[in-house]
Amino acid sequence: MKRFMPLLVLVPIFGCKPPPTDADLARDMPPPPETFASEPLPSPETEGAVWARSAEEGRIIYGIPGKPALLALSCVEGEREDDAGTMRIIRLAKADEGAQALLALIGNGAIGRIAVDATEIGNRSVWQGDLAASDTAWEPLAGPRSMTVTVPGAGIVSVNPSPLPEQLLGACRASAQITEPAPPASQE
Repeated sequence: MKRFMPLLVLVPIFGCKPPPTDADLARDMPPPPETFASEPLPSPETEGAVWARSAEEGRIIYGIPGKPALLALSCVEGEREDDAGTMRIIRLAKADEGAQALLALIGNGAIGRIAVDATEIGNRSVWQGDLAASDTAWEPLAGPRSMTVTVPGAGIVSVNPSPLPEQLLGACRASAQITEPAPPASQE
């Protein structure tokens, strides 16, 4: 028996392994996916909202008087000479850093889509996009009826009728025509 005693001591050491546990399963599970976008924002209330001229030349804003603006439209000149007559739209809603989307303008018998990027304005990131005023994506602005503006995750803004967006678009398109170079004279 004394001869087998060392073997009896070794059998429990080598023969016993702990049973599997849930901890073993967790090691093989992939980590949960990262969250890349903020929670969607609800559509803002727009009853009583109006377009108004901004203190900034060539810009109009939309919102309920006395509350933060929801949209801004402006005619801007680009950095290149051929960028004259560019419309800029800003959806003043929180945008995640580095985000990109398509803003939809729907109304007056037309649908337009404009690429927008998260842009830092002041101390917050909002949706901003620039596009030539001559582009047909702006056609929903060219009419007397209401329209909607939406960016995925930023809610739908119902836009009440006003002549100001159509006037701004017309003026911006006219400025683009004035700044285009005249065609060369014929050699006849």
